[in-house]
Amino acid sequence: MTQVATVEKILNASYAEVSVPRKSACGHDCEECAGCGVSGMSVYAKAKNTIGAEPGQKVVVESDTKNLLGIVGLVYLVPIALFLLGYFASAAIPTEGTRYLIAGVGFLAGLVPAILYDRHIRKLGGLSFTIVRLF
Repeated sequence: MTQVATVEKILNASYAEVSVPRKSACGHDCEECAGCGVSGMSVYAKAKNTIGAEPGQKVVVESDTKNLLGIVGLVYLVPIALFLLGYFASAAIPTEGTRYLIAGVGFLAGLVPAILYDRHIRKLGGLSFTIVRLF
C-alpha cells in the first residue's frame, strides 16, 4: 500500500520520521459533512529512507500490504466471528438477552488478540514503511 507522507526529521543515516495523514472511509469531503472529527490528524511513523529524503519533503511511502491485511483481519474479523459463534453456540438457551450477553462476551474476547498484537507491534516500533520516491 502506498501513501503520501511528509518527512518530519532524520533519525539516522537509514531512517526518517514521517507524518502520514490519517484517512477514513468517508473520502474526507469535510465541507459536506464535518462529522468525523478526523480531519487534519496525522500518524507519525519510522520509515526506511532509501532515497535520502530531507525534512519537509513530500514523499511516497510504501507499507507491507500482507501484514496490513492480517492486522485488518485480526481487528475486524476475529471479534465478529466470536460474536456470531457465541450467539449461535448458545442457541439452546431460551432467553434472547442471555444469548446476546454470551455473544457480547465473545466479541470482547475477540478484541484481546488485537490489543495484545498492538502492544507487540508498538514494542517493535510500529508498522514498517519505506520511502520509495519523492512526491
